[in-house]
Formats: sequence, structure tokens, C-alpha cells
Amino acid sequence: MSQVTISPIRAHHIKSFRDTLDAVAREKKYLAFVEAPPLEAVRQFVLDNLRRDISQFVAMDGKRVAGWCDILWPELPGFTHCGRLGMGLLPAWRGQGIGRRLAQTCLADAWHKGLTRVELDVYASNLPAIRLYETLGFRLEGRKVNARFLDGVYDDILFMALVKPDKI
Repeated sequence: MSQVTISPIRAHHIKSFRDTLDAVAREKKYLAFVEAPPLEAVRQFVLDNLRRDISQFVAMDGKRVAGWCDILWPELPGFTHCGRLGMGLLPAWRGQGIGRRLAQTCLADAWHKGLTRVELDVYASNLPAIRLYETLGFRLEGRKVNARFLDGVYDDILFMALVKPDKI
């Protein structure tokens, strides 16, 4: 396997990003959807994020996107200080610290851009992600019991958040 690099997403990453998003979604374990949106919708999502200077990074295995992390924030008055983290990584790259690197890079960028709070949702069954988020400083703020029912299995959704350390 080649060395993975972390870089801001660019327009030329869109197709590969969508492929990775789709692969992770089809695992039916980590994301709220079970397949990626159509390529044109993903293209609009990424181009809008680029236009808004959203914190969005990809882990690159050569020319292929192996994972991503983004922190989206609303343009609503009173909420522009707060972002929502989303991330995913192809199975071959899990457990190697790449998710941590992606999240740390994305968080640093979001703090630099003025965010002071980052939130996320994670399925209670996703113990590796929960451990990662906890080691990054995220704290549990709530639980939505039996929030997801897919393929005959219920799962809780945990709400976690991280406040920028100098804002606590």
C-alpha cells in the first residue's frame, strides 16, 4: 500500500470522493444513507463547500480518495460558530491512524476559520469511532434510543460535541 496524504478536497477529487462515499454507505454501518447520492449532487455539494470555504479534507492513496472528513456549518444567525463533523474511511485504511489525522486536520482548519463548537452523530454500535472521538476530546451530550432500524436491527444514535479548548 502506498503512503496516504491528507489534503483539502478539490474539484478533481469529486468522482473518487463519491466512489468512496458510496463504498462506505453501502456497508450500512456508519452513515445515515445506504448509497451515495448521484454524482451531480455530490459535485454540487463539494463545489458549494469549496465556494463557502468549508473545512473538507480527503485522505489520498495516490489518486484515489481513501477517506474524508468535513465540518459543515450553517449560515443561520446564532449558529455560525458551530459545525457538524462527518467522516468516513475505506475498510483497508481503518485502524492505522488515518481517521485521526483527517479529523485533527479538519478540526484545526475549522478552529482557524472561527468555529468554536463541533458536533457529530455516531451510531452506538460504532465503538472504534466513539473511541476516536473521545480521544479527540468529544463528549457525549445525548442518546436517541432505537433511532435507526435497518436490516432488522435497532441502533441508538449518540450526540457528541467538542468545544474549542480556549472557549470552555
